[in-house]
Amino acid sequence: MSALDATHAPGTRSWVESANAPDTDFPVQNLPFGRFRHDLTEPWRIGVAIGDRVLDLHATGLVDHNDMHRLMAEPVPRRRALRLALWEGLREGSALQGVWTQALLRRTEVELGLPCEIGDYTDFYTGIHHATTVGKLLRPDNPLLPNYKWLPIGYHGRASSIGASGQQFHRPRGQTLKPGATVPDFGPSARLDYELELGAWIGTGNAQGTPVSMADAENAIFGVTLLNDWSARDVQTWEYQPLGPFLAKSFATTVSPWLVTLEALAPFRTAFVRNAADPQPLPYLDSEANRLQGALNIQLEVWLQTPAMREAGSTGVRLSQSNMRDAYWTLAQLVAHHTVNGCNLRAGDLLGTGTLSGPAPEQGGSLLELTQGGKRPLPLPNGETRTFLQDGDAVILRAACEAPQARRIGFGECRGTVLAARDL
Repeated sequence: MSALDATHAPGTRSWVESANAPDTDFPVQNLPFGRFRHDLTEPWRIGVAIGDRVLDLHATGLVDHNDMHRLMAEPVPRRRALRLALWEGLREGSALQGVWTQALLRRTEVELGLPCEIGDYTDFYTGIHHATTVGKLLRPDNPLLPNYKWLPIGYHGRASSIGASGQQFHRPRGQTLKPGATVPDFGPSARLDYELELGAWIGTGNAQGTPVSMADAENAIFGVTLLNDWSARDVQTWEYQPLGPFLAKSFATTVSPWLVTLEALAPFRTAFVRNAADPQPLPYLDSEANRLQGALNIQLEVWLQTPAMREAGSTGVRLSQSNMRDAYWTLAQLVAHHTVNGCNLRAGDLLGTGTLSGPAPEQGGSLLELTQGGKRPLPLPNGETRTFLQDGDAVILRAACEAPQARRIGFGECRGTVLAARDL
């Protein structure tokens, strides 16, 4: 696991003045990676977020390419050396200021895309509070299935429909079965929802047939983003048995554009503690390091901006807050379990955590939870209500890390907007 070093010193300032603002997501202690371009005519370039600017990594001379997969697959010591070099060059008093100023771009002047091309996408179900609440809606007497506390449950998702923050998508159509009906209807989903998640991006992969141990699992992860796993709940209810999610999930997934590295998250580690009454992880999912520091203190928020709010000039309303440390499984355990059967992960593969809800009812990471399956409409400050998402609604996910003796860092926003269903 990443150790604290000079790059985490909370008092370090940058010569990029916007990086010193107390509310910035991207101080010099963060330095996340992403891809940018000026317009559609040019290829993607690797950038590093610093304050309200983007540093063109190739223009600094620290790398001789713009291949994000190649960068992510570098051995951990090289990745840490690159982070240190970036920190040295961007900190206040750096001799490189005059040269690197030419490599800085305003974030508002470039397009941010997916952090990298995604090969495969697996979505897990690590949020036990989400799983319990949803389980109670379906099975009041037995909300958690017997395997939940023994293994990280996941399914293989669709990579082609994943988009970067700012993604707009049309309301999906599909089959649904109304209560009491015996014949399904076909049409636009009436129960469209969001899911508050994090995404872990694989850097160093493994050979097929070679499992990744808990000792090496975190070395396989390059960075973390926010992830919104949009869900058509009515389509899902009808189709998910016996093989799980399909069309209810594959129409769109949105991620934030900046990969916050595990090195940047080192100050926000916390103990991973399993309730003594619960089954303890099997040996292949357990390690002393994971128990001591496997969990991450990442504060999460969901915001909603309706069309009426947008027209009134409002940036939206916060619907809920939760924290990654409440997840039932750690990121290392996801990697170890995913590969224990010999499955090979590759640079650019994406692992979703599943919905990260908190223990209190108001901490639900989806409208399904906040409205009790649509039975209790959620009142909004402007007089509107929501049970599920309406056309024109924008959902914004945000996340930040704070701890004593550490500089606050953030993830940027993950924004997606629902458009009306297309005509067939």
